[in-house]
Amino acid sequence: MNVKAKLILSALGVCALPLAQAQAGDFEDFGRVTRVQPRIEQVRTPRQECRTDYVQAQVPQQRSQAGTVIGGIAGALLGSQVGGGNGRVAAAAAGAIAGGMVGDNVDNNGRNYGPQVQEQAVQRCRTVDSVQERTNGYDVTYDYRGHTYTTVMNRDPGNRVRLRVSVEPDQYQ
Repeated sequence: MNVKAKLILSALGVCALPLAQAQAGDFEDFGRVTRVQPRIEQVRTPRQECRTDYVQAQVPQQRSQAGTVIGGIAGALLGSQVGGGNGRVAAAAAGAIAGGMVGDNVDNNGRNYGPQVQEQAVQRCRTVDSVQERTNGYDVTYDYRGHTYTTVMNRDPGNRVRLRVSVEPDQYQ
């Protein structure tokens, strides 16, 4: 045999290979879909839900100390101008006390120093589950040559399903 004849026979053999495999028993066909049921799963995801409430709260007021200090210094200076010797020291001390009281009264006059009521924002949060549904495949029931089969598929096949059919001889006859 020459080289051309060998090449032609090789090419024919390669082309006939799919036919030989198809005759071995594998082919494609279609089945009629009779029922498609989606597989639904629920996914729970926790999330924070917050709101702001306004409440009345008591807030203590601070008295000013500046008037007391300034009044005490002024009273001590004025008191030290009166008298002499130990009397001068006593007059300065009395002037400091009296000046402190007057300075405090002038600085904090008319203010209410009891507990003040003030509105404050309070954030209240709670964790709630957010439930989402998602399709996790499809239960597909189909009919093929008078027999009913069920399988799980990742998508809805429509009215018919493509099948790969394999036919093998029974080895135990």
